[in-house]
Order: sequence, then structure tokens, then C-alpha cells
Amino acid sequence: MAKVIEMKKHILLTIGLILFGTAFFIAGVLYAATTATETKTTTAGGTTITNVLTINNTSYSKDTKGPVAFHHLKHSTDYKAACTDCHHEYKDSKNIWKEGDAVKTCVSCHDPEKTQDKVLKLQTAFHTNCKDCHKKSGKDTAPTTKCNDCHAKS
Repeated sequence: MAKVIEMKKHILLTIGLILFGTAFFIAGVLYAATTATETKTTTAGGTTITNVLTINNTSYSKDTKGPVAFHHLKHSTDYKAACTDCHHEYKDSKNIWKEGDAVKTCVSCHDPEKTQDKVLKLQTAFHTNCKDCHKKSGKDTAPTTKCNDCHAKS
């Protein structure tokens, strides 16, 4: 009788391990599929868009925080952010940039070291634009004060 009970325990343990292993495997496959989808590029109006952009801060003389992964598709599709919330080209204090126009790199106008005229330095421009937009969203999940909510560890 004791052998039968031990055998049943062994069978249940084996089945449990198989189920746990299968669930772990499926979770890994789903994570890999999600990651692959996020990093794809898409084309919109003839413009190629990388769905996840990494803002590396490599042009700062002193970078105290790690890179930021910006999920372009999530912001434009899920959160309904307008292209002009980030993309801009100013003339006479008006943003004349429109969808389909060339997108310049932020550093082409925003100096990494100092504010020039009315053009904010790069880090201030990122922080102002991102944090202000997140505050306006009114959602508790939008990161606005904790650096590590956006910045990966260096």
C-alpha cells in the first residue's frame, strides 16, 4: 500500500513539473514574440518608423542615467499622441512640421551642453517634453518623477 502511495506521489510530482516547464516555455515564447514585434519597423506615408527608439544620451558630457527605450508605436497608436507632440520645426514661433516631412535628429537643433536662444539644451528638451506630456495624460501609470521608470540602469 505504501508503494502505491509513493508511486502516485511520484506521478503527480512528474506531471506538476511537466506542466510548470510547459508554462515556463510558453511564457518565454510569448515574451520573445512581443519583443520582436516591438522592435520592427513600419512604414507610414513613405516614412520608415522604428517602433522602439533607444535614446542613448551619448552626446552629453556627463550622463548620469542610462538609455531610455521610447515605444513609438505605443505612444502614437495606443496613447494617441500627435506626431507634432514630439516632431517640430519652428518658423516665426509656429511649428510648421507636418506628417511626411523629414524628421531631424533632436541633437541637430538641441545642443547637448547649453540652451541657445530659445532652443532648449537636449536633456532639458527631452525632460520637458516627455514629463509634461506624461503629466497632462492624468494617468497614475505615466512616469514623471522616478528616473528609473524610464531610464535603464547604465
